Amino acid sequence: MASSEIETLSSALARLPGLGPRSARRAVLWLVKNREKALPQLQDALAAVREHLVECDTCGNVDTQNPCGICADPRRDAKSICVVEDVSDLWALDRARLFTGRYHVLGGKLSALDGVRPEDLSIDSLLGRVEAGGVDEIVLAMNATLEGQTTAHYLAERLEDFPVRITQLAHGLPVGGELDYLDEGTLAQALRARRPVS
Repeated sequence: MASSEIETLSSALARLPGLGPRSARRAVLWLVKNREKALPQLQDALAAVREHLVECDTCGNVDTQNPCGICADPRRDAKSICVVEDVSDLWALDRARLFTGRYHVLGGKLSALDGVRPEDLSIDSLLGRVEAGGVDEIVLAMNATLEGQTTAHYLAERLEDFPVRITQLAHGLPVGGELDYLDEGTLAQALRARRPVS
C-alpha cells in the first residue's frame, strides 16, 4: 500500500484531463524515482503558473500578461476574430499558424443538459468587441458537436445585425471531434474552406 501522501498526489493527478488512475500512479512513481531533479522543477513550474498566469481581459486567453501576447501583437489582423469554445481550442488553432487574426474564448458552449446558458459564456464581451468597430469577419470555430453547432447558430443570430461577415470552419471536421485533438493538416483544410453562415 502506498502512503497517504502518494495516494493524495495520485488522486490529484488523476483529475487532470487525459490522465486516469493508472496513468497518474505511473507519473507519481516516475516522480518518486526522479524526485531529486524532477520534483523541484515541477514545484517551481507550478508555483510560476500560480503566480504569473492571468486571463486576458480582451479575449479570454491565458497568458503571463494582460492583454495576452496575441491581443498585444500589432502584426495580428484586428479586423478578423476567431471565436472558440475554450483556451485549448485557441492554442490548437494558433499552433497551426494559419489564422493571423485575433481570438475570442467563450469559456464553453451552450448546453441545456449542463445548464450552460448564453449569460454563462463571454458572448456579451464578444458583441462589445464587434460593436466597438473595426471588425470585418467573425470566424465561428466551434467544435463539431451538437452543442458546438447550437452555439455557432446562436452566435450567428446575435451577430446578424452587425456589418460583419460571419464564417465558420468547414464541415470536414469529424462529427464529435474536438479541435485540440486534430492534426495541423485537418485544421488547415478547415480554415481554408471556411464559408459564410447561412
